Amino acid sequence: MPDAAAALDSSAILAVLLNEPGGSRVTPVLQNGVLSSVNLAEVHTALLRRGEESISAWKGITALPIEVCPVTQQQARTVAELEAATRRFGLSLGDRACLALAIERRARVYTTDRTWKSLSLGLEIEVIR
Repeated sequence: MPDAAAALDSSAILAVLLNEPGGSRVTPVLQNGVLSSVNLAEVHTALLRRGEESISAWKGITALPIEVCPVTQQQARTVAELEAATRRFGLSLGDRACLALAIERRARVYTTDRTWKSLSLGLEIEVIR
């Protein structure tokens, strides 16, 4: 199992929870996984939109062996500053929150979004499918 932190995009967490393609590439790094609280909200929202009960969806997410990280002031600043560099790729606030956490933790990023490989942020981006 890798020792370095793994910053998990919402799509990576959903791949695990929903047994989607690529989820098996994320499972081995969950113990070292960090998730922005913004992405936690995104995952919960996605599960609710799928019709899952709020309590069971929340229990499923929070049972994962990952560290949920509140957004710090520095991360909030980075999220805003990343907007210019990521605008042409259409990254959301949640996407940028994941990247800001990865920058802060010097973590490899796990996502399903192929466009992230085009970013020049000095991060290792692992597209899981």
